[in-house]
Amino acid sequence: MDRLQGKLKMKNTQIVSALVLAAAVSAATGCGEKVSTPTVQQAEPVPPPATVPGPMPGGRLTEEYVKQVGRSAYLWAWPMVNMHNRKQILEKLPEPGLMGGIVPVAPVNQLSMLRDYIEPAERLVACPNQDVVYGFGLFSLDQEPVVIQVPDFGDRFWVYQVVDQRTDSFVQIGKMYGTKPGFYLLVGPDWKGTTPAGITETFRSKTNLGVAIPRAFLDDAAADREAIQPILSHILMYPLSKFTGQQQTKDWGAVPTFPSTAQGEEEVKWVEPIPFFDELGDVLKEVPPLPGEEAIYQTVQSVLDGSKKDSKLHAALVQSAVEADKTLITPLFQFHNSGLPLAYNWTTIDNGAAFGTDYYTRAAAAKANIFVNSGRETKYFYQDMDTDGLPLNGSHAYTVTFPAGKLPPVKGFWSLTLYNQHHFFYPNEMKRYSVGTKNKTLVTAPDGSLTIYVQSDPPEGEKRANWLPAPKDSFVLYVRAYWPEESITNGTWTPPAVTKVK
Repeated sequence: MDRLQGKLKMKNTQIVSALVLAAAVSAATGCGEKVSTPTVQQAEPVPPPATVPGPMPGGRLTEEYVKQVGRSAYLWAWPMVNMHNRKQILEKLPEPGLMGGIVPVAPVNQLSMLRDYIEPAERLVACPNQDVVYGFGLFSLDQEPVVIQVPDFGDRFWVYQVVDQRTDSFVQIGKMYGTKPGFYLLVGPDWKGTTPAGITETFRSKTNLGVAIPRAFLDDAAADREAIQPILSHILMYPLSKFTGQQQTKDWGAVPTFPSTAQGEEEVKWVEPIPFFDELGDVLKEVPPLPGEEAIYQTVQSVLDGSKKDSKLHAALVQSAVEADKTLITPLFQFHNSGLPLAYNWTTIDNGAAFGTDYYTRAAAAKANIFVNSGRETKYFYQDMDTDGLPLNGSHAYTVTFPAGKLPPVKGFWSLTLYNQHHFFYPNEMKRYSVGTKNKTLVTAPDGSLTIYVQSDPPEGEKRANWLPAPKDSFVLYVRAYWPEESITNGTWTPPAVTKVK
């Protein structure tokens, strides 16, 4: 609040100064007239605004009002509750390992690493990437700061995505940042300790809860799979109390397997509408308001307080969550319902991992493909329709042709990934789920263009080398451009059409 008051005071002073300057300029530009110097009086200091009162404690509320607030709060807080509930599960783990033998998971303030691409059966995070070796770890900085260990990746592309409970990035660690091998410290919003010697840089999170996801590019080749293993063993996250100043190692091939929480073909349902508002009170305490969000917190808290005292209000609040989950959140799973529209029905976002108060886009990303990188790290393009605006479906065949010299312009890597209707990999005989930089056997046409054949049945002849297998039913496409060139970030380059074969 003090910071906000200071900004308001400075703004008022700037306005007074601007008015005085405008008067002087107006007098000085009088044509052929004598210019007199205006007398500038010292502006009276503007007193800071008084604290704005919130909702009256203990006041009566109607059921319709509670539903209205609840509906808005459900979309606003959905990503934060999603993160909160992931912690509730993962903090119970005894050590780093693999959930279901597939997904890297770890107790808070540690991470776990894969040693190869993620398997198709993964269901903890929608829209996984099969171009990198993943790591994953939640941190809880109210316990203590954590150290992130960065090895020497050589010429290999790599990036550590680190986001807070809002899924906003607050760390710049990766090849695009020129990050050096060493130790990097993550601290919470209230930490007042001393950074020990040997730490290269410290990053402060706005929330205590967050997630770290290392990514290291891997060519789809046996030689590169072998070459990357010594690097992976040095990728670690651990509490500051475990920091020795020396690089520690972990054999990620010898970690335990834990039972999976996944059920069915969809992503684990991290947010359930019925207990949502019982969980939201804890989330409001975990996540400090952004500047200007104080009124939101006060309003939501007043409704939570009222619903605890009145069973009818509580029932109305639960009903609002059930309805909002169906009518607000579920449609955001479809890519065409959010983001910036581009040519040929592609969409994208320009504020990945920097959502701020863009609650709609944050919720859409969290629902459809949570944990997106920041724009400097990765540019994403989403597609669920063909050029005619019809849903992509494996009952048809499609082509995606990149003209000569028009592959995604990147300094890292690019890929075109196919996901089924649940935003996960479609198991197929080729075990191919994406094509791009990692593939060395793609065949270009004589004119230098590259055509990818997206269909359920294998194409004939040489076309099979460029086949991206599709299911028989609905699917979506997804272009990743890691470390994008300026022509991508400024919108000059966009993906080519997804054309139905007639």
